Formats: sequence, C-alpha cells, structure tokens
Amino acid sequence: MKQILTMLFAMQLIASLCIAQHSKSGLKFFRFGDSPKEKPGVVMPDGKRLDVSTFGEDYTPNFFSTDGISRLEKWLVKNASKCSLIPTSARIAPCVANPSKIVAIGLNYLKHVQESGSPIPKEPVIFQKAISSLCGPFDFLIIPKNSVKTDWEVELAIIIGKKASYVPEERAMEYIAGFTVINDYSERSFQLEGTGQWTKGKSADTFAPLGPYIVTSRDVGNPQNLKLWLTVNGDTLQRSNTNDMIFKIPFLVSYLSQYMTLMPGDVIATGTPSGVGLGLKPPRYLKPGDVVELGIENIGIQKQLAVAYSEKNSDPSHK
Repeated sequence: MKQILTMLFAMQLIASLCIAQHSKSGLKFFRFGDSPKEKPGVVMPDGKRLDVSTFGEDYTPNFFSTDGISRLEKWLVKNASKCSLIPTSARIAPCVANPSKIVAIGLNYLKHVQESGSPIPKEPVIFQKAISSLCGPFDFLIIPKNSVKTDWEVELAIIIGKKASYVPEERAMEYIAGFTVINDYSERSFQLEGTGQWTKGKSADTFAPLGPYIVTSRDVGNPQNLKLWLTVNGDTLQRSNTNDMIFKIPFLVSYLSQYMTLMPGDVIATGTPSGVGLGLKPPRYLKPGDVVELGIENIGIQKQLAVAYSEKNSDPSHK
C-alpha cells in the first residue's frame, strides 16, 4: 500500500545560524564537512541525517553517470542502520562534487522580464557561472572587491543525471537526476556596465551557493509548480512559483543539449523570479552584514551572511 509521509522538522545546520526544513517523503541527498574533506550524506524519511561515506562514493559526475542514486537507495536498505548520524553542527557543502559546468538561464520568469524592462526573449538567454563560484548553501557571501551592486536571485537548479546531447524535449526529464536550490548572485555593474558578457558579473567566489539537498524528480512533486522565495534581513523580496517560467524545464534541457553536451552532475540554473535588487525602485544591493535567506518548496532553504572581501575571509565556509 502506497504511503505518503508528510513531516516538518527543524534542525540546526550550522552553528545555530540556520534551520533546514524537510516536508516531503523520500530521501534527500546532501554533502557535509569542511573543504576539501566533504562527505556524502542523506536525510532519511524519518528526518535522520546519515553519513553514507561507507558507500564509497561522493556525489561526483561518475556517481550520477552510473545510476548512483538508485544504487545508494538499494544499499541503504541493508546498511542504513550501520551509518553514523551527522552532527547538527556540521557544515553543509555544495550538494554536487566537481560538476563540469554551471549553465544558467537569464530572463526566464515573465514578471522578472517585465520588471527589467526587457522584451520577452524568443529563445533562452544562456550564460555560465565559473565553477570556482560554487559554495555551500550556508557559507558566507563574499562581496567582491570594487563591488557596488551585488544582487540576489533565488533559482531552481537542475542536476543532470546522464550524458545529454541532442535530447528531444519529450525525453528530457529522463536526463534529470534531481533538483536543488541555487542563489545566482550577480554583480550588476560587472554584468551590465561596460563591455563584455554576463559571466563576469556572475562568477565571483561564493556567487553560486548550491543545496542544501538534491531531491529526485519523483519526490519533488511537479517541478513546474513549486513556490520559491527570498528575504533580505527579513524583508520578503522574491515570492513566486516556477509556473511563471517562460521556457519550461524539459525545453531548457533539450535546448541546451543542442549546443553543448550536458554531463552527469552538471548544474542548470533555470532563472529567477521578480524581486531582484536591480528591479526595485530605488534599486537595492547587498552590503556587509546583510542576511539573505531563500528556499524552494519540497527542496530546502539556504542562508548566507554577506561579508566584505578581505584576505582574512577569503574562505567562505564557517569555521
């Protein structure tokens, strides 16, 4: 008999700074520990967080390409009772290890396009974020040198599960391992002023907090109908739903695969809703001491403390 578990639990994730929420049955996959010694973990349906490093694999491209999620689920049936519990004080790391690329979509929510004053795109706007921008979902946001317009963007992220090249739209969901949360931080003066491409305004260190969890397609619900939100210092600035996307998830995977091979473990950031700092009147940007919180229904939440760049705080993790 099919059982549906609905639960809400709260746990301290990092030095009493943040609370993570679990609200759907099934496993959630995450990584924990200080860099560069992160380990794989899972959240069980009963809310227990287990260290699954004895499985012998991290959440790398090879893990995804070899049906790692299914293999780990089967392994847990016999081995979950032998796994250690993860301390609530453990740092939460990016939920994917060593992706080959982070591909992002711009101007993909109708209301965001309207607030930006841009025309509705006829095709997806594509840019990439440097892999070096990847960090944990509760690490510091380091405001770059010379930044005056660091902005926020809550986004649903796709994790690719197998090599995807010239994928037809009707089969695109077969290539998705799961979904997670990404904050597509952007420095608007670097991105939009002067010459060059968006990538230079999107790729500073800590500009891609990823996680906390990967949730599979079967457990996330309808990914095209998920609530997402973001606050700055407690003020709700983004509150929307993924149903406002202009280009939907299957189309995005198919479209991108026509121009590049998507590899297992790759991250696709699917665009942000309205409410970014650039679109406010007057515009509002982040400064040291600001606290950004964000989340997506059925997946999880993030929280970042903004700090100014200095040699002393060049490591974004909380130690």
